[in-house]
Amino acid sequence: MDLKQYQDEARQTDRVPAQLSGATDLSTIVPLLGLAGEAGGLLSEYKKFLRDGSAHRLFKERVSEELGDILWYVANVATKFNLDLGAVARENLAKIRDRWEMPAGDSPSLFPGGYVFDSGYPTSERFQRQMEVELKIINQDGKDVIQLLVNGEQRGAVLTDNAYTPDGYGFHDVIHFANAAILGWSPVLRGLLKCKRKSNKKVDEVEDGGRAGAIEEGLAAIVFDYGRNHQFFEGVTYVDYELLKNLKSAARHLEVNRCALLDWQSAIIQGYAVWRPIAAARGGKFHVDLDARTIKLLP
Repeated sequence: MDLKQYQDEARQTDRVPAQLSGATDLSTIVPLLGLAGEAGGLLSEYKKFLRDGSAHRLFKERVSEELGDILWYVANVATKFNLDLGAVARENLAKIRDRWEMPAGDSPSLFPGGYVFDSGYPTSERFQRQMEVELKIINQDGKDVIQLLVNGEQRGAVLTDNAYTPDGYGFHDVIHFANAAILGWSPVLRGLLKCKRKSNKKVDEVEDGGRAGAIEEGLAAIVFDYGRNHQFFEGVTYVDYELLKNLKSAARHLEVNRCALLDWQSAIIQGYAVWRPIAAARGGKFHVDLDARTIKLLP
């Protein structure tokens, strides 16, 4: 039986259909409460299993029954909100694929499993595929500042943490390089490395312009603030789904929207694995490989 057929047949057994609900909207609240109640029933059966073990001989049958009741209420709630349960299931699987595996057939990459948004552009408008980057402290006008060197050449202005209490944010360019390596995207770096796609005026304006750069910087600040309360992702394997979803949503009109949530997660975890020791040591070197989609600390 497919989900549409199940939803249609379950609708016929609804004792509180929408047209009879009146002002109190019982048609909606009843299945919502029923869903919560049946979920509790499932937990109750598991509690009995933990208590009685193999003596609870009907455990599997009871779980099947509770799941069936939950499914009925899920179908009923979908009906009350004019949702197609089959479409809900398909969208859920698409979300899970986006979160846990690379999407099939949706990569603009020239390399397996990666994203190359500047293919076909002149060499001067493309990211270098391999970069050796150094962030180091220098003294400028009697003040310690952070200098960015890419393949031995200074890029951009010197930085500080821009904070009353030093917190390592001045080294956050590491995250932009992680975005470039894993997502194939970083409007901030395109400006620093002077590889904006000026041969296409609209792409230069939208994808490589000021708004896109401000969005990337804003996302970097959000992730940094989240990381501050989560040991800057040390020992973390999975990043919170809501954070990833919000990051992708903020850049939904940009080319990076094609990247899966799994890619955003990898950029964060790999980026902070390099940022942490560099921030702690107040400087360091790392290698960026856009072909392998990696960013790694160098000795």
